[in-house]
Amino acid sequence: MKQTTPNNQLLWQYAGLATQLLVGLGLMLWAGTWLDGYFGWKSPYLVWILPLLLLLGILIKVLRDTSKR
Repeated sequence: MKQTTPNNQLLWQYAGLATQLLVGLGLMLWAGTWLDGYFGWKSPYLVWILPLLLLLGILIKVLRDTSKR
C-alpha cells in the first residue's frame, strides 16, 4: 500500500479564514462602540451594522472562492 502524506493546505485555508473572522469581528465591534460614543448616539447602530457588513463581505469572499469557474 502506498502511504500518502496528508495535505494540510485546506486546513490552513480554513484556519486563516477563522482568524480573519474572529479578528475582524473584534475590530468591528470595538470600532462600532467607539464610533457610537463619538457621535453620541444612544442606540448602538454601528455596533450592529459594522459586524454585519464584515460577515456579508466574508460570505461573498467564501462564495467567490468556492464557486466553480
